Amino acid sequence: MSDMQDRSEATLKGRLVLFGKGMAMGVADSVPGVSGGTIAVMVGIYEELVNSLKGLNPLVLHTRWGGGPLQFWRNINGGFLLTLLLGIVTSLYMSASTVLYLLDTQYPLMMAFFAGLVFASTWFLQRQVLHWGGVEIGMALLGAAVALVVSLANPMSGDTGLVYLFFCGMVAICAMILPGISGAFVLILLGAYDYVLAALRALNFPVILVFASGCAIGLLSFSHLLSWTFFHYRQQTYAFLTGMLAASVLVLWPWKQTVDGEIIFLSPAGFEATTGQPAQLLTVLLLVVVGYAVVAIFERITNRKL
Repeated sequence: MSDMQDRSEATLKGRLVLFGKGMAMGVADSVPGVSGGTIAVMVGIYEELVNSLKGLNPLVLHTRWGGGPLQFWRNINGGFLLTLLLGIVTSLYMSASTVLYLLDTQYPLMMAFFAGLVFASTWFLQRQVLHWGGVEIGMALLGAAVALVVSLANPMSGDTGLVYLFFCGMVAICAMILPGISGAFVLILLGAYDYVLAALRALNFPVILVFASGCAIGLLSFSHLLSWTFFHYRQQTYAFLTGMLAASVLVLWPWKQTVDGEIIFLSPAGFEATTGQPAQLLTVLLLVVVGYAVVAIFERITNRKL
């Protein structure tokens, strides 16, 4: 753990870069169709994040106390987790209104940019699979199927009771940490997205606290499963995640509508005829390229020694 911490936080530049990665994850987590886990994969901190979260198990925390408070903080990779969390929370609060506005007014362009991000991260992620055999291909297909089933499901009508919001937090956070499945979209499926986002904007602390508690319980539980799969089946796990990412590109198709809870995919011409809005085909293609370039630049930066 200390090696990871030295790499991520030994310098002020390292802490600022990590904070920026957290902000990028926060933006992604606020957008339906994009996963904070995807961003974590893009910027090279996914496995460190999963393993650090696993170490927060309350049942074993006392074993990490040897050496006093400072050593305990280092043992749980506290600097990494706190810096990342501050970036995520800051970004969620700052981007909530902006993201919703852009999705309402520039939906095809936003989806094109996100698709470019996911195209690139899929390409970089598949390189983690050193050998594509039958098992790895099967896991990739399974991952794609899971992402499509979840992302293309029809939204359900939820309620806003605190117990239900706690449950929503547990489920959504599991999706947020998985590349390819959007926690924000899962909240839409559960009927709680607008309510939670409005609570965040209004600083409704009781709602935020209950939802965050659900997130914490779900995250600590799910991180153990992820850490176990990475340790025992690393290649197959990356193949599964690659499939999820690849399928999420389809979910980010720029020209679609939701009618009576059903997602309808349209051609650019069909989009113009149905909505009366310009398809902006050239701009969409340009933003796909821009999104891909952003990830490529991020990948090059984060692979350099800080």
